[in-house]
Amino acid sequence: MVHIIDKAEYEKQWRANAQYLDPDDSADITKICPENFGKGYERVIRLRGIEILIINQVLYQDLDIFYPSGKVEEFLEFGFNMSGQRGIVPSCTNFLEFVPPGWKDEEAISEMKSGDRIVKIDIAFNPADFLDNYVPGYLSNLPPNLRQILETPDAEPYWENDDTITPQMRIALEQILKCPFQGVTKHLYLEAKCLELVALKIEQLQSKKESIAQSNILKSDDINRIHWAREILLKNLAHPPSLLELAKEVGLNDYKLKLGFRHCFGTTVFGYLHLHRMELARQLLLESKMKVQEVARAVGYANQSRFAAAFCKRFGTNPKSFKK
Repeated sequence: MVHIIDKAEYEKQWRANAQYLDPDDSADITKICPENFGKGYERVIRLRGIEILIINQVLYQDLDIFYPSGKVEEFLEFGFNMSGQRGIVPSCTNFLEFVPPGWKDEEAISEMKSGDRIVKIDIAFNPADFLDNYVPGYLSNLPPNLRQILETPDAEPYWENDDTITPQMRIALEQILKCPFQGVTKHLYLEAKCLELVALKIEQLQSKKESIAQSNILKSDDINRIHWAREILLKNLAHPPSLLELAKEVGLNDYKLKLGFRHCFGTTVFGYLHLHRMELARQLLLESKMKVQEVARAVGYANQSRFAAAFCKRFGTNPKSFKK
């Protein structure tokens, strides 16, 4: 059963559970998920010219939020959907969104699905502040799509969400989630991590330009086979086929398979596999009663020490500490 609620009532129920987890920082607000919706939290941290929204929640039932028409404050947002699906953004993808000054949104419904844990981080800037404070004099060096929306006075809203969260992005995202500092140290640390993520996203957009020439080598049937290969990997995280076996199974040579993975997903075949192994391990440690050794086996590691080393490299902490 889908629960339908309007935006004003939804936000009112969240505000009723607002807390200041850092007592010395009024710009860091955590709202605990209302019990009738699910469990988890939404956290808003306002930095110098940056607003971070962290969402970590599980819903008990599907939720449709009705957004009425009205003016929307301008923003430039870099979003990272680490797990679960909120609205139209798939898991493990990132997006770029721009809303120009004076824009009026039409009525809309945002769909939120129950069951899966939604973990996402959005980093928002005022577009003018972003230009003045972070890329002054470098506008011509930005990727064409980002440059166009920033330098066009009457630009239309812009949305793009077809890029995968890279391993480097995920490390910075996990560091934001586990920020160990408070006060001014926290602000400096989080600002640095936000700018690191923006830099990685801009580099990803630049790389897409370079992949256009490569994409001419790949036909639409090749792209379909690349996605087929990805599904095979995801279904066999614990016991994946070799590169040559995978290429043979989907009917490609190993060169096209490697080229296609970089073009479609921004990483190597086994870089993609490793990323999802670690993400599954993270979810199992958080949400199940499995022991670390059992989690290691579930994601394809016979050696617990190797699993611990890989997990620590990815998330900055060992599996036992993470589970605690």
